[in-house]
Amino acid sequence: MERNPNKFWNPYLAGVALGLVLLSAFLVMGNGLGASGASLRFGIAALDVLAPAHVAKTAPLARAAASAHVSWLVFEILGVLLGGFVAAYTSGRLKIEVLKGPRIGTGARVALALSGGLLMGIAAKMTRGCTSGQALSGGALLSVGSWAFMFSVFGGGYALAWFMRREWR
Repeated sequence: MERNPNKFWNPYLAGVALGLVLLSAFLVMGNGLGASGASLRFGIAALDVLAPAHVAKTAPLARAAASAHVSWLVFEILGVLLGGFVAAYTSGRLKIEVLKGPRIGTGARVALALSGGLLMGIAAKMTRGCTSGQALSGGALLSVGSWAFMFSVFGGGYALAWFMRREWR
């Protein structure tokens, strides 16, 4: 497929598709969407391979390792990866690259992205949930806390964007 960096999915169609995925998750699995639990489960599975005695004697890790929720979380993340691949391919944007502005180097851009991801992961663990779970699942259930959280996320993002915009010009 021809690469066109200005081609995106129609946001309304993508929103409806995401809503149907969320509805399907509630109907089929009885759970909403979220990603932080899957990375935690993958980490515990890796630790169980490297240090099974530690996992067995640490009650929270042992409970998570034995949890039935592992299967649906794994399939959810595999679906996210497949969906991202399909969306990039059908939009003609499937290419390995680092998007950045002219004033920032590739290494600095990758370092900022990894730092942001690490910070979000730590925050998701501390708050027992990720932004996708809060926004999609909590928002769909009309949770006041989820809506307040997402307004805060967007407000913080807009405030930080003012400081970061020079990197993209």
